[in-house]
Amino acid sequence: VQLQASGGGLVQTGGYLSLSCVASRRTSSYAMGWFRQASGKEREFVATNLYNGVSAVHADSVKGRFTISRDNAKNTVSLQMNSLKPEDTAVYYCAARNGVAPFTRTYEVDYWGQGTLVTVSS
Repeated sequence: VQLQASGGGLVQTGGYLSLSCVASRRTSSYAMGWFRQASGKEREFVATNLYNGVSAVHADSVKGRFTISRDNAKNTVSLQMNSLKPEDTAVYYCAARNGVAPFTRTYEVDYWGQGTLVTVSS
């Protein structure tokens, strides 16, 4: 499956952005999620949800500020990011895994999108 992420940009501290990822195949067959990678750092887990969109897991660093959601009818997974902080600055990657099991580790991911840059100014 191919993943196309969009929605990144420049925002001030406290602002919000919404990222979107469109898949080339039915997202109902995949667990979907988001990772991010700041300059000079390893890629880290942000959020994931199951194929049915019912269960979701968010990293502690974004819990209460970010919300992952999906629309299987549109083959889309989204990440609503509120109360953004400078430390949220990173390239955000859409990710997918075959089957229904959720993922939080990069080695569990089967497919990656191309990334979209989010910059939060202080």
